[in-house]
Amino acid sequence: MELNVDNIKSLMDRVAKNKLTRLEIESEGMKVVIEGPKTEVIQVPAAQAAAAPAAAAPSSAAPAPEKEEIKGHVVKSPIVGTFYHSPAPEKPPYVSVGSKVKKGDTLFIIESMKLMNEVPSDVDGIVTQILVDNAQPVEYGQPILVIE
Repeated sequence: MELNVDNIKSLMDRVAKNKLTRLEIESEGMKVVIEGPKTEVIQVPAAQAAAAPAAAAPSSAAPAPEKEEIKGHVVKSPIVGTFYHSPAPEKPPYVSVGSKVKKGDTLFIIESMKLMNEVPSDVDGIVTQILVDNAQPVEYGQPILVIE
């Protein structure tokens, strides 16, 4: 199986749909791990996969932050990658808070596996919140911005 963005998206959907807890695939020197219910793709070169240490459990000493209720249409990341608000560092952002958008307008880019994936709006409205900083890593299904 070739590990491209479409195949990885399909695998992520299957993991979520079938409520699997973990799926590992290795192909062409690349290892992909998808974990549920919070689906996550971790790319590790196959040679380093066996040597990778297990992640430490989070400390229970700090209280969990309260989640703010979000009002409006939440646009989520369709894939794991890096969020970019503009097509290039010297270019202006696609949208900012207060921008009026129409269905189909590009909102932002998610870079994944060296591919720049433009994410279009699926509704008309006004951008009221941007929840992610530029060049920040994002996870599949993570809220990115809000449109009202």
